[in-house]
Amino acid sequence: MTSNLKTQTAAPAASNPALETFVVDPDHSEVGFSVRHLLSRTRGRFGRFRGLVHLDRQQPERSSVEFTVEAASIDTRQNDRDTHLRSGDFFDAANHPEITFTSTRIRRVSDDHYDVTGTFKLRGVTRELTLPATFHGVVRDPWGGQRAGFSTEIELNRKEYGMVWNAALDNGGFVLGEEVRVTIDLETMRQTQAAAA
Repeated sequence: MTSNLKTQTAAPAASNPALETFVVDPDHSEVGFSVRHLLSRTRGRFGRFRGLVHLDRQQPERSSVEFTVEAASIDTRQNDRDTHLRSGDFFDAANHPEITFTSTRIRRVSDDHYDVTGTFKLRGVTRELTLPATFHGVVRDPWGGQRAGFSTEIELNRKEYGMVWNAALDNGGFVLGEEVRVTIDLETMRQTQAAAA
């Protein structure tokens, strides 16, 4: 199977005329997460994010992505908990307002499935991260524009990014799990040359 894998370092748009730029549509996209809390899972989302996908439709391995999430936009539907999550115990949003990912290479795994490797920065910690991404294709919307869809799901260990807060339980164990499941679903809009100018 590995013999079918293709790897390509992402090329800048200037050196690849086949690249088209797609802008993330936040109104039709979602950045969510969940983490174990006692016997269940607590879920949340981020309300503000932006991104660009430079897409080569014929050779998706030559594409690239830039994505930014505003840490302070975290929302778990509970104000006190959200305030705690923005604090230094967790995201430290005042000192580290943005969570960023910039791709460096893309590898095709199978039809429409890719490993997207890049530089991930969270709470001042920078790591190389590989996202298992699905490309859902390109369609024309009712207003004459073009849309491209992408999704990914990954688990991150929050302690690797300095989020070590927890509370012990009387009968052993802790309130919060260490692994955080992150899901991202993106609908993007093709940027025309006029819009880019």
